[in-house]
Amino acid sequence: MGCGTKEPKITQLCLAAIQRLMSHEVVSETAAGNIINMLWQLMENSLEELKLLQTVLVLLTTNTVVHDEALSKAIVLCFRLHFTKDNITNNTAAATVRQVVTVVFERMVAEDERHRDVVEQPVLVQGNSNRRSVSTLKPCAKDAYMLFQDLCQLVNADAPYWLVGMTEMTRTFGLELLESVLNDFPQVFLQHQEFSFLLKERVCPLVIKLFSPNIKFRQGSSTSSSPAPVEKPYFPICMRLLRVVSVLIKQFYSLLVTECEIFLSLLVKFLDGDKPQWLRAVAVESIHRLCVQPQLLRSFCQSYDMKQHSTKVFRDIVNALGSFIQSLFLVPPTGNPATTNQAGNNNSGGPVSAPANSGMLGIGGGVTLLPAFEYRGTWIPILTVTVQGSAKATYLEMLDKVEPPTIPEGYAMSVAFHCLLDLVRGITSMIEGELGEVETECQTTTTEAVSSPAQSSEQQELQSTSDHMDKAIVSRAVWEEMVNACWCGLLAALSLLLDASTDEAATENILKAELTMAALCGRLGLVTSRDAFITAICKGSLPPHYALTVLNTTTAATLSNKSYSIQGQSVMMISPSSESHQQVVAVGQPLAVQPQGTVMLTSKNIQCMRTLLNLAHCHGAVLGTSWQLVLATLQHLVWILGLKPSSGGALKPGRAVEGPSTVLTTAVMTDLPVISNILSRLFESSQYLDDVSLHHLINALCSLSLEAMDMAYGNNKEPSLFAVAKLLETGLVNMHRIEILWRPLTGHLLEVCQHPNSRMREWGAEALTSLIKAGLTFNHDPPLSQNQRLQLLLLNPLKEMSSVNHPDIRLKQLECVLQILQSQGDSLGPGWPLVLGVMGAIRNDQGESLIRTAFQCLQLVVTDFLPTMPCTCLQIVVDVAGSFGLHNQELNISLTSIGLLWNISDYFFQRGETIEKELNNEEAAQQKQAEEKGVVLNRPFHPAPPFDCLWLCLYAKLGELCVDPRPAVRKSAGQTLFSTIGAHGTLLQPSTWHTVIWKVLFHLLDRVRESSTTADKEKIESGGGNILIHHSRDTAEKQWAETWVLTLAGVARIFNTRRYLLQPLGDFSRAWDVLLDHIQSAALSKNNEVSLAALKSFQEILQIVTPVRDSDKPETPPAVNVPVPVLLGSISGPGLNRPFVRTDSIGERLGRYSSSEPPVVTDELEDLNLWWAAWNTWYRVGSESTKPPITFDKLTFIPSQPFLTALIQIFPALYQHIKTGFNMDDLQKLGVILHSAVSVPISSDASPFILPSYTEAVLTSLQEAVLTALDVLQKAICIGPENMQIMYPAIFDQLLAFVEFSCKPPQYGQLETKHIANAKYNQIQLFAPAEWVALNYVPFAERSLEVVVDLYQKTACHKAVVNEKVLQNIIKTLRVPLSLKYSCPSESTWKLAVSSLLKVLSIGLPVARQHASSGKFDSMWPELANTFEDFLFTKSIPPDNLSIQEFQRNESIDVEVVQLISTEILPYANFIPKEFVGQIMTMLNKGSIHSQSSSFTEAEIDIRLREEFSKMCFETLLQFSFSNKVTTPQEGYISRMALSVLLKRSQDVLHRYIEDERLSGKCPLPRQQVTEIIFVLKAVSTLIDSLKKTQPENVDGNTWAQVIALYPTLVECITCSSSEVCSALKEALVPFKDFMQPPASKVQNGES
Repeated sequence: MGCGTKEPKITQLCLAAIQRLMSHEVVSETAAGNIINMLWQLMENSLEELKLLQTVLVLLTTNTVVHDEALSKAIVLCFRLHFTKDNITNNTAAATVRQVVTVVFERMVAEDERHRDVVEQPVLVQGNSNRRSVSTLKPCAKDAYMLFQDLCQLVNADAPYWLVGMTEMTRTFGLELLESVLNDFPQVFLQHQEFSFLLKERVCPLVIKLFSPNIKFRQGSSTSSSPAPVEKPYFPICMRLLRVVSVLIKQFYSLLVTECEIFLSLLVKFLDGDKPQWLRAVAVESIHRLCVQPQLLRSFCQSYDMKQHSTKVFRDIVNALGSFIQSLFLVPPTGNPATTNQAGNNNSGGPVSAPANSGMLGIGGGVTLLPAFEYRGTWIPILTVTVQGSAKATYLEMLDKVEPPTIPEGYAMSVAFHCLLDLVRGITSMIEGELGEVETECQTTTTEAVSSPAQSSEQQELQSTSDHMDKAIVSRAVWEEMVNACWCGLLAALSLLLDASTDEAATENILKAELTMAALCGRLGLVTSRDAFITAICKGSLPPHYALTVLNTTTAATLSNKSYSIQGQSVMMISPSSESHQQVVAVGQPLAVQPQGTVMLTSKNIQCMRTLLNLAHCHGAVLGTSWQLVLATLQHLVWILGLKPSSGGALKPGRAVEGPSTVLTTAVMTDLPVISNILSRLFESSQYLDDVSLHHLINALCSLSLEAMDMAYGNNKEPSLFAVAKLLETGLVNMHRIEILWRPLTGHLLEVCQHPNSRMREWGAEALTSLIKAGLTFNHDPPLSQNQRLQLLLLNPLKEMSSVNHPDIRLKQLECVLQILQSQGDSLGPGWPLVLGVMGAIRNDQGESLIRTAFQCLQLVVTDFLPTMPCTCLQIVVDVAGSFGLHNQELNISLTSIGLLWNISDYFFQRGETIEKELNNEEAAQQKQAEEKGVVLNRPFHPAPPFDCLWLCLYAKLGELCVDPRPAVRKSAGQTLFSTIGAHGTLLQPSTWHTVIWKVLFHLLDRVRESSTTADKEKIESGGGNILIHHSRDTAEKQWAETWVLTLAGVARIFNTRRYLLQPLGDFSRAWDVLLDHIQSAALSKNNEVSLAALKSFQEILQIVTPVRDSDKPETPPAVNVPVPVLLGSISGPGLNRPFVRTDSIGERLGRYSSSEPPVVTDELEDLNLWWAAWNTWYRVGSESTKPPITFDKLTFIPSQPFLTALIQIFPALYQHIKTGFNMDDLQKLGVILHSAVSVPISSDASPFILPSYTEAVLTSLQEAVLTALDVLQKAICIGPENMQIMYPAIFDQLLAFVEFSCKPPQYGQLETKHIANAKYNQIQLFAPAEWVALNYVPFAERSLEVVVDLYQKTACHKAVVNEKVLQNIIKTLRVPLSLKYSCPSESTWKLAVSSLLKVLSIGLPVARQHASSGKFDSMWPELANTFEDFLFTKSIPPDNLSIQEFQRNESIDVEVVQLISTEILPYANFIPKEFVGQIMTMLNKGSIHSQSSSFTEAEIDIRLREEFSKMCFETLLQFSFSNKVTTPQEGYISRMALSVLLKRSQDVLHRYIEDERLSGKCPLPRQQVTEIIFVLKAVSTLIDSLKKTQPENVDGNTWAQVIALYPTLVECITCSSSEVCSALKEALVPFKDFMQPPASKVQNGES
């Protein structure tokens, strides 16, 4: 009532009172109605408007009594007040309306709360023509419904149903109210069907209808062209509509799927370039609101993009943003004041023409620019729009603006930029969160592989798993669709922004977005999109045009410069612009085959690089194949920045000076260590990658490395070592699971090792060896010692490196081996074969340093590690050491390796037992395996036990070295081989000796023999360098000779010392034959050194005493049994004059062999066979070597004296063993050899050493030996059985043959020799042209003669000697020197011959007389007579220089012979053939009268007439003329014959004298004639004396007649002038007085 007065004061009081009442909630429903009516009146009268509003508000908020009509009236009242002219009232009313609307809806929410527990009974809906029936709604809900429905009506400019009394309404206000309801009470609409219906039926169509002007409008299209004028978009409505749409989409998307599709499409359209700026700006803001709600975006994707016939809404939104951003760059917005600033634009946007290192140019003096994007001259600042992650719009909030505001430049771009960032952030965080949940769920629900849940046994577990699986599959599909839908657009936009960004923070955000997208794609396994994002980052990291070339070569570059057509919208991928607005921080060389110039890196490139590193570091696990992109880019950056790998693969700054050097600013210099560090950390973190990702990383590094290798082919420029270094780093940090990556890793590094570029392969090798070393030192679990497979795996690449031919790589390999040995040598175990194999793989042609290093390793092994390695490897050690011996690069290494073999053999010897045990166990194991597999166990020298096989391998290796081409090696190896066999051979099983003999020793001998016989005879000038070679070694042949000598001697020594071991072996005799054959071939080789040594070996094996029986075999090695050889001293020494055999040796020998105890023989027969084999060999050697060659030239080989001496000296020893079977044939053979040997001449070079000086008559050693041999023989015969004595004559023959040499030296084939006899007078002849000098045979012949005489004295009576006419032969032989007499080469010869003859005859003649009747000596007598004749009346003339004493001595010899005749022959004339006696008489006769010799001078005549001799002859004649003891007529006949001869002779001499005297007149006659006549006269007187003394009956009448007949002749001589003749004549005439008697009677005549 009070209010009814319309008095302001009263009204105020009343209203206050009413408000007070209301606040105490004492107003009933009707009272409320009344109050509202009263207020309505006040309103109509425009009284107290503010108070009214206040009252209404209080009334409605304090209680719920006002509803339905009353409520609507109250609301209309507020609306009406809103539209008054008064501003304050207006605003207050607007606020009140908003509050009232809110209250209405809050009541409904409260009502719902109250009735929440009550189950609603569905009520039949009655039809309602006017509107949708609301009878089902509760009261408050009904009010709300009516209110909302009318709001829609009002905005649509229709009459309201419930708010009766509305006069006017603005759309803007209506839209705001709608928006606030929708925004504040979404649950009302979602819970109540009626409300949902309103949304669908009213709100959405309304919005779409209101949007129409905006859609149709094209900015800048002229109105004239269009048929109907188009309504211009109105900013306030448009902006409010967008807000409503935002709310609808946000809150009621699930209800309004189709409608939202339309809204979203509209939003996208609003971004088009032909829409007004403000419209685009608010559209972007709206879209930003959506972008911060990832779940919503997800729903879009599910509802539209994933449905078949639906618009790809989500994709369109993203693409629209992209296009929008592009359009901002490409079409500068018109009419905006900011863009008209052309000056500024040019300044900042034009290409920077200042020097590269200057920063951006400031616009006004020193003002720095805002952060901005700049692209192809378009410059757009970046404004800080919102806080990250919240879409705080600017223009959507301008509810008070009626005109569209001016949008500052860069605003739209900034919002769009934030949209993109928020979109990425939202999507990735959502998907990754869900992914995490799914993964943990999967892990908890099933332990089995998710792919095969069927393996699970329990059904329920299966069920839950499959539920999870389904859920996961669905989710995954959504995620993948979302990413697939948005990545192209995002990438296009982000790449463009990245290129345009000039602000570090912006760049960072863009890169972060790209990185998170790449990681997300990677996690979802979307390879293409992942690679595309990574490519974008990679391109950003590299200089502008550089990037393309690198990344286009990789597979992922499918995206560059393609335009994607997405739902009809063309999105261009814009490649980065070339002009850079960034500060250049580094200048470097591009990594290319032919680098052109330099490239520059900006700080943005470095920023991108850091992002790339970050990506690889944090998301390595999902990179998969795109590791390739990442690493390729990093490689190029590292290259440009000049980082070089250092130890362990980390990259450090520093570049080899090459080309224009790298320029780095200080800014980047400080960054470099950081980058290098991150790079290393990146690869360190590879240890957290799972196996698959790790493999991707390794593969990428490998292919990157392959590219670098391709690039480095054909030039020796610095290659890129990035990949190799990083492979190393990766390997090192993943040691704990090295097995899974070892093969690809090392396989690739091995390829790198073979690269022609030295730097490249050096790093390959460095990496490989570092990995191997690290792998071996790493603390594996289980440790390597228990994991042999892993150890072998680790060592294998080391072995593989052996196939690389580059020496630098091999050096690295060997250094690695050396280090492994030094650090791990003790624990290599099964790895030994590999390590040893590496050393052994070094080939001859690989240079000295390599071989030296490898050898160092081997030395280390042999000195330190033999005990630690498995015994099965010892054989490999032997092989390797042997192979070093065969290397011919460095002699010292070969020699040292032979030393190592000796050390190894020593080790075998010391550790024999343990090695043997271990090898036997191993052998047993292998045998078992082989049997299981059914294969034959195969190893060298198989049947021998394994330990013996080890020895055999060692011997075989040394054997190979014994035939090395280098003499020093051969010598050393030979000595070592024989020493080891000698020293350690006792360890071998007896059966193994068989192999040693046949496979090692004889095999070696064969090879040496072959090499020696085929060796080159060319002279070697010098031994390389300045080594002089001795003339005895200056051809290959001579050097091989030394080897042959060494080898043969060694084998012979083994046969000698180990005979007790060898003889029990079955085929000893065969081995013996082979050895003899070798000795024979060596002895017959045309080399003095070899042949002589062969004989020495022959001697050695013959000097064996028969082995002791087993029972008493000494425990010690058998060296004790070896006898002291009887032949002493070295055979080859130059002092060959000294006799070779000790003086007592032969005697001793004979004593030993003839002693009563025969030597102990194990198997007599066996032994004999061996000795006979030896004899045959000796015979062959002898006959072959001494047989004179058929033709002679300068090169003819003639055996040397020492050789022949040694050969002959062997015989006595040999003979002792075979004498029992030695027969005439053998003797014949021996004789031939002895004869030939003695006949061999000496080379004139050697003669001064061998020949005695000419004055001495000494035998050479050879001659001594020959005589010794015969001596041994004859002594053996002497004490031998009877049947051996038939050999005497043969021995005599042999000796007599030698005797003949005194006058007739033997011929050696057709060889021209000069004889010592000539040399005797003319020593100069020694150096005459003849190559060969025959020996001085005289002493030899004379010695032989002495032996003959000696022997004959012993054997004259032997039957054989008698039967074989030995005496006759002796005489026949002696006849030669005797007849030559003075012509003999040596005077001593004939003298010795005479004395020998006398000795022999003194013994032989009695024998001959004894056997006279047998006729065995018949032929001897004429021979003897001739011999006497030839000697006593020699045809040779004594030399001129013969002294008188000499002559007289010689005469006395002649006298001796006559004496012999008178004492030994003539007295026994009756036993002697008549003819012989006649010859003797004639001879004596001849001797008794001097024959004239005209050659004597007067002075000598006295002496030269051998008066003594003649006298002796005469006396003998006389003696036998008047022999008193005439026993036979034969003897008387001799006397008569002698007398008549004598008298006739005297008569002749006298006659001749008288004649000469008469003719000579006064001249005296020659002295000798006078002497002769005197002698004759003396003889006559002697004769007459003798005749007188003889019995008269003994004197023949004839004789007297002859005597008397002399008288007249004597008388005629009286006239001679010589007083001597006269006195002689006187003496001769005196005896005739006895004949002066008168002729008497016969009786008288017969008296005495």
